[in-house]
Amino acid sequence: QVQLVESGGGLVQPGGSLRLSCAASGFTLDYYAIGWFRQAPGKEREGVSCISSSDGSTYYADSVKGRFTISRDNAKNTVYLQMNSLKPEDTAVYYCAVPQKSRLWACRLADFGSWGQGTQVTVSS
Repeated sequence: QVQLVESGGGLVQPGGSLRLSCAASGFTLDYYAIGWFRQAPGKEREGVSCISSSDGSTYYADSVKGRFTISRDNAKNTVYLQMNSLKPEDTAVYYCAVPQKSRLWACRLADFGSWGQGTQVTVSS
């Protein structure tokens, strides 16, 4: 059974950092592109960052470019999102997701079929 579990969220002051983790079980992440998404109250879920399954290609939304870094550790079956210089507008529930089938690249919301339960990130002084 495919399962994704996010962790690492919390309350942080503006300018602070957090590292989110997404641990996968029930399948091997090696062959899957992975995405991080977020959803703020009253807003639609939006893409934050994606990483390919094998060639290291990445995508970042303009709003996080230069501040967030996505990475993966296939040996640990885990994906990370390092978030630096956090802003109040980064406040949201953050989700990781994988496509229903293994694929090199995916980054549209509709590409993803398996989701974690989300982890809350709150940026506030």
